[in-house]
Amino acid sequence: MPVWEGKKYENYKSENFDEYMKELGVGFWLRTFGNTVTPTVELSKSGDTYTLNTTSTFKNSTISFKEGEEFEEETLDGRKIKSVCTFEGENKLVHKQGGDTPSTIVREFTPDEMVATMTVGNVTSIRKYKAV
Repeated sequence: MPVWEGKKYENYKSENFDEYMKELGVGFWLRTFGNTVTPTVELSKSGDTYTLNTTSTFKNSTISFKEGEEFEEETLDGRKIKSVCTFEGENKLVHKQGGDTPSTIVREFTPDEMVATMTVGNVTSIRKYKAV
């Protein structure tokens, strides 16, 4: 059983997140809000479909996907893009986002923590989440 199953992870630390959002072209006000919220992430699976919920006091996002299949996604900053998610083992989710400014989010799950390494161009941000 994957370690993320039945768990929620709440953000407690962000490194270089503002620079990551700038590189994506996110405007000042949305970056300001993005830097102040502590989102909660939950990954679940039903059959061969995965659902990734991100909730916060500012904005919520839900994506559903089948591993390795392209899907349409609207990002939290409003971009409409095509993405593909794959797993490396049971507990490492690689999320490749397309669009004008492609980016990659690698989420590594442990029983106590999720670490999201987000890369766009030459900019990398690391966001840490604790299991709640």
